Amino acid sequence: MPTVDLDHTTLHYSETGPDTGRPVVFVHGYAMGGSLWGPLAARLAERGLRCLAPTWPLGAHPTPCGPGADRTLPGVAATVGAFLEALDLRDVVLVGNDTGGLVAQLVAVHHSERLGALVLTSCDAFEHFPPPILRPFLLASRTSVTWRAAVRPLALEAVRRRAYGDLAHADVEPLAAAWVRPVLDDPGVAEDLRVLTSSLHRQTSLDVGARLGEFTRPVLVAWSADDRFFPIGDAHRLVAAMPQAQLTVLEGARTYSMIDRPDALAEAVAGIAVPAPS
Repeated sequence: MPTVDLDHTTLHYSETGPDTGRPVVFVHGYAMGGSLWGPLAARLAERGLRCLAPTWPLGAHPTPCGPGADRTLPGVAATVGAFLEALDLRDVVLVGNDTGGLVAQLVAVHHSERLGALVLTSCDAFEHFPPPILRPFLLASRTSVTWRAAVRPLALEAVRRRAYGDLAHADVEPLAAAWVRPVLDDPGVAEDLRVLTSSLHRQTSLDVGARLGEFTRPVLVAWSADDRFFPIGDAHRLVAAMPQAQLTVLEGARTYSMIDRPDALAEAVAGIAVPAPS
């Protein structure tokens, strides 16, 4: 798997599709990894798109951040911008999901120079952040001792199924088992996630939500009809907030639409990512 060294961070990423294709860069959510996007990336690559799926420093990253790293969501957004610059990616289609959708909003507002379009699948937005499911981790993140006690049960399959099971109709346990290994095995990664978690605040989402109208390039909001965490009302609010946004509702999908409905999501993303024949 290729890597790129940035200030304070080494990113591991997968790449699928032709080098000459329009770049599509994916942003996963909290305690998830780039492998989330595999089914969608494969389908978009078949359409001639260059798909890049990094594992961002959101808890499943294999290499801890270095000293001085900004381990907050705005810091992750800056890392996305630095990744695009390091690989000299232009006219990028940025695709976000879950917490990664909020990161993508931050990139669209603060680091949009290399973006050509934005895709928000079911994700955090407006006042619905942080999600209630993270409340125990928010409390535990106050000290390293309580944090270690909070994450240790993720070694158990039953706990992972409770944490990740409602995010998809499909079984995502093999993915989840791989995603939690770094935070269980590497104290540096565990500390990265603790600091990130302790920084999560509703104001981050409210502030960026108030500025979404500044992003004037094409936007696709592709929301999952069966989502148990992110209300469809936020999808409509996101569309209303951005001048070139459109909504697609994906039936038969929970939060991980890229796993539950990869063909339908690929069709929707290609609609704004692939130029129409002249």
